Amino acid sequence: MSEESLRAAVAAGVMGSEDRYRSLLQSIVEVARAIFGARASSVFLLDEDADELVFAAVAGEGSGSLVGTRLPSSTGIAGWVLASRTPLVLEDVQNDPRHARDFAESTGYVPKGLMAVPLLHEDRALGVLQVLDRPQRARFSLQEMELLGLFANQAAIALDLLVSARQARAVLENEPVEVGAVARVAAALDALEGEKREAGMRLVAELERVLR
Repeated sequence: MSEESLRAAVAAGVMGSEDRYRSLLQSIVEVARAIFGARASSVFLLDEDADELVFAAVAGEGSGSLVGTRLPSSTGIAGWVLASRTPLVLEDVQNDPRHARDFAESTGYVPKGLMAVPLLHEDRALGVLQVLDRPQRARFSLQEMELLGLFANQAAIALDLLVSARQARAVLENEPVEVGAVARVAAALDALEGEKREAGMRLVAELERVLR
């Protein structure tokens, strides 16, 4: 396998992974919306470089237009949940001083109530999961909080994988020297046979373990 074809294969794999992780996030918000019977559910991704929150997945209200929309990371209830790393349940959003009504109106949907939880992976805050306007059958229960936490855990894992895939894509696009070096090592391994190939794969596995 040539270096050029290997690089193309790596690029295709990265793009495919990114698509799968986006699909996983979309599935999470759709299931969360269905389980809670809510009008909408969304995941915000924190773009650290721009210091902005980005709609990464949306189900229900706004699903056709909000993905990719950005707002300053400190904006509204999502910004507060991200900064404080604290889950929040509000039955009356309109009277909460943290509510960014202007931004909500700009999206075409102003919620009355919401549940929001930070998406944490290891020591990093990656974003926020929101569930909007669930039926107010009763007061928010401990069981619902536990369920929301389960969704948050899954969303955080998917978000971390999505960020990693995007970082890998950025390396492919902007760091051809380093990628070329990786491609040459992979090509060399691909050419090995027998015990040498096994030893090479063990070396790569050990390197991956050290770099994690």
